Amino acid sequence: MTKPDLLMLTPMRPLVEAALEPHATLHRLWEAQDRDALLAEVGPRVRGIVSFVASCPRTLIEKLPALEIIATSAVGYDGIDVKAAAERGVVVTNTPDVLTDEVADLTIGLLLATIREIPRAERYLRGGHWPEAPYRLTATLRGRTVGIIGLGRIGKAIAQRLEGFDVAIAYHGRRQQADVTYSYYPTLTGMAQAVDTLIAITPGGAETRHMVNKETFEALGPDGIFINVARGSVVDQEALIAALKNGTILAAGLDVYDNEPHVPAELIALENAVLLPHVASASGHTRDAMAQLAVDNVMAWLKGEPPLTPVPETPWPHAKRPV
Repeated sequence: MTKPDLLMLTPMRPLVEAALEPHATLHRLWEAQDRDALLAEVGPRVRGIVSFVASCPRTLIEKLPALEIIATSAVGYDGIDVKAAAERGVVVTNTPDVLTDEVADLTIGLLLATIREIPRAERYLRGGHWPEAPYRLTATLRGRTVGIIGLGRIGKAIAQRLEGFDVAIAYHGRRQQADVTYSYYPTLTGMAQAVDTLIAITPGGAETRHMVNKETFEALGPDGIFINVARGSVVDQEALIAALKNGTILAAGLDVYDNEPHVPAELIALENAVLLPHVASASGHTRDAMAQLAVDNVMAWLKGEPPLTPVPETPWPHAKRPV
């Protein structure tokens, strides 16, 4: 029986190719000298896309008339045109849950690094300044109120960890959740006024673009700490830079940016910003778990079974079929 054709958009963990090659013909788009020529040749046969975080626009989907599944090895899928996929009956899968703990752990680390100025203090020591004078006193997590933007799986895991620090916790989202006791704010500005620390962990996309903006930072105030482990698009980056420069807020810790991997020089130059290169889920253990779930989704589809984690916009539409 002929093996189905799968298009890989990006390099992935070695286990992905090892698991899929016995069952499918893999076409590695990033290796093609002429990507358009490759798509013209194999596009009509491609039934599935597999990728790490990558752009999958309508224009690509339309070049693949036999496409049935897009499996991404990430929890965020705002780079995939799910509307175009849904119109074609193409299921999109992501990898929720398996990265929850890793991202939550990193978020707490980034929060502490930002408030206690850990990278800046280390640079002070390495620069030989300690013999001259002790490092300055920093802000503290003690007595703070933390507002979480997006209390989903990861947001709840972050909140659970924060409980151990004995801080007050609030959240903002589309609706109040009956199963949590944290304070709920129906507007982001209202929550920003009530807290002194904001953590963004909401999905990206058009609905949340620049939801954190100048008004948010003004409401947060001069003792405010902002942490972003969501998507760069969630924040008005220019407004954030201005807020950090002029003291509208105290500091920010960022793992995501508007135009990754390009970070504005203005942001890099700021001492009151702790900057990470989008590494929240980037441990070998967790990236392997994410890759394995992507493989499991594809293998279920190959068997004609429902994929394990389809995104809400594209539920599994097909009846069981022979392969």
